[in-house]
Amino acid sequence: MRDDVSKEVLFAQKLEKICRTARDQGNCVSTEQVAAEFAELNLGSEKLQMVLDYLLERRIAIDEPGDPDSFLTDSEKNYLKDYLEGLAALPVCSRREREALVRAAMTGEKGARQRLTESFLPEVADMARLYAGQGVFVEDLVGEGNVALAAAVDGLRGTEEPSKVPGFLARQIMDAMEELVRECAANARMDKKAEERVNQVADKARELAGELRRKVTPEELSRETGMSLKAVQDALRMSGFKIEDIEYAEDDL
Repeated sequence: MRDDVSKEVLFAQKLEKICRTARDQGNCVSTEQVAAEFAELNLGSEKLQMVLDYLLERRIAIDEPGDPDSFLTDSEKNYLKDYLEGLAALPVCSRREREALVRAAMTGEKGARQRLTESFLPEVADMARLYAGQGVFVEDLVGEGNVALAAAVDGLRGTEEPSKVPGFLARQIMDAMEELVRECAANARMDKKAEERVNQVADKARELAGELRRKVTPEELSRETGMSLKAVQDALRMSGFKIEDIEYAEDDL
């Protein structure tokens, strides 16, 4: 049992790692990289293909880089176009200028921190493209990335290695976007589960109401179907009290 649990944990860790590798490589990973990452788990060809399918569902290209804009809607493309045009007036930083900004920002210089943040704003848009098509609007991804960028720059201290700061900032931006995608996916699962529960109660209520030839009360539905009264009442609330075959008094809910 413990071995199974440890394998599940290891599998999840490796899956997260290969996703990060793909993001760092422009949302693309090779079949060989995936096989090498999971080699110690001896998954076999069928389970390895399931991993590849999962990555494809996450909009991660396999072996050949994909079109970064292929999952963007027209409105999202227009948003990114307007976003980047709005940044066009900002001066472009050379690599040497950014290195100087990093050092100055690490000392707490406000002007340098603002300029460093501004220099990364176009890259936020590029990173947002990597997470498009996963249930989050690209505008929200950019917004979340910008907030994470500003917080990371404000948190810079003189203890960091200057050469590692750009990578650190990029990781903070991507982590924030990944967390937003995870939260939205979790909320979507909860919404789906709630919808299934409402549909289940509505179906049972329709069936019982047909037998009795009248609307049924939550108590009757609970008693006749074996569902808990709380489950019936929760389903009523989640439906906005729109399960038409149930007769209820709001005071009882």
